[in-house]
Amino acid sequence: MKTVNYPPDKFHFPSSLYAQHFHRLTKLVLFQNLIHELKTLLLMAFGLWFTLFELLLKLFLILAFVKKGSAGITSTFTRTKWQSFDIPLDHKVLAIPNGYNAPQQVHITQGDYDGKAVMISWVTADKPGSSRVQYGTSENKYDFKADGTVANYTFYNYKSGYIHHCLVDGLEYETKYYYKIGEGHSSREFWFQTPPKIDPDSPFTFGIIGDLGQTYNSLSTLEHYMQSGGQTVLFLGDLSYADRYQYNDVGIRWDSWGRFIERSAAYQPWIWSAGNHEIEYMPDVGEVLPFKSFLHRFSTPHLASRSKNPLWYAIRRASAHIIVLSSYSPHVKYTPQWLWLRDELKRVDRKKTPWLIIIMHVPIYNSNQAHFMEGESMRAVFERWFVRHRVDFIFAGHVHAYERSYRISNIRYNVSSGYRYPVPNKSAPVYVTVGDAGNQEGLAGRFRDPQPEYSAFREASYGHSTLELKNRTHAFLNWHRNEDGQKVHADSVIFLNRRWASNLRRRRLKEDQLKARGKIDF
Repeated sequence: MKTVNYPPDKFHFPSSLYAQHFHRLTKLVLFQNLIHELKTLLLMAFGLWFTLFELLLKLFLILAFVKKGSAGITSTFTRTKWQSFDIPLDHKVLAIPNGYNAPQQVHITQGDYDGKAVMISWVTADKPGSSRVQYGTSENKYDFKADGTVANYTFYNYKSGYIHHCLVDGLEYETKYYYKIGEGHSSREFWFQTPPKIDPDSPFTFGIIGDLGQTYNSLSTLEHYMQSGGQTVLFLGDLSYADRYQYNDVGIRWDSWGRFIERSAAYQPWIWSAGNHEIEYMPDVGEVLPFKSFLHRFSTPHLASRSKNPLWYAIRRASAHIIVLSSYSPHVKYTPQWLWLRDELKRVDRKKTPWLIIIMHVPIYNSNQAHFMEGESMRAVFERWFVRHRVDFIFAGHVHAYERSYRISNIRYNVSSGYRYPVPNKSAPVYVTVGDAGNQEGLAGRFRDPQPEYSAFREASYGHSTLELKNRTHAFLNWHRNEDGQKVHADSVIFLNRRWASNLRRRRLKEDQLKARGKIDF
């Protein structure tokens, strides 16, 4: 195997203490970038300082990694307890709300393409009740209303409650809305915040969660995420793990999971992708319709992005264009998903949404023994598109561990070319696996040895990630380990947007040259 030297990512900090202190310092630096449109002269003056700072820090980190003698880092942290069990149904975090036919399992998702609508969903257990949402911008004052739909389904002998979906549209950006659902004394009230307008410098923080389940480890992940400042969850598939149960317990565990996530999902959008545990193909009990429970319970804004299937779709939010793919739907050439993705990638406008993010369930690059190379079919079909369109991040779950890659591609490989190994590619995405939220199957603790050179950091622990988009040039990726109940920053990286950061550097260089010729006065 040919040895390839992979450059370190921008400012990678394996030390959590150093990461926290530098995180504060970096925010001060980023503040200069956030106002660069209005303060061009200031940026010119400090441009050389920024460049020298970055070069010195790069040199420091490269020297640190040389001592390690490794292309990437395999964390030595070992969690003391790996196996986990589902929370008992009588636990308070799964409790049914008080009141006859009170709305439960409340969750919201984005309801349109650009973030000015939400889809509010809930379940009433005893009778259909009202599908109306009352909402407004003041607490306990609801000036507007919207009416939705209601339906239910059966799974074996289980009959679901009445599932309501209500689209609330025509909202204003950056506005807090209060909403009320249900009837009489059993009604319930919640709120949500709309995102900033679509703009390249709109800051926004996404939470990244995959393979959650409903164990005590899942609860730890959810509580830690709610402390992180995340504004919207990008969910990477494998929701409730209800399919690990039998007969009527499948539906019962979907209900308990809906109540479990309500503490977050009723107050901010969760953007859904489906995993293998949502397929629920169980011919032994007469259930052969894939994704039956998932499609009834969770709505997606697929029509807004011209998709004919709710399992793949796209949204725009703040400065990001998010594309959701289905790992378990046909994706070879000329299939509906292939045709849709080809057209959707053409719709991406990096002048408005500089950050292009794709989420799916099965990782394309993975160095764990678990599910190794399961994403190869999608890689073979789509990787060239990902590189051509300069996708920034691809997030996946499925593997119950965390792993981050360098920017790499293997687009030269085919069965006869002989190019077997991925190579560095500045146009390629960073692949991040975050399938470690806490489900009952436990962690995937067996990584392939030696660590592949394309793998930058990996660890088998429970946790979640956050992606902080600061502006058109900078983003922070953090992975938070749940270390026996405490949130720990175990992997932190700063990324420069390849389109806008490179343009900014070229502009500064040109300005420096003009200044040297006496063409610019300060």
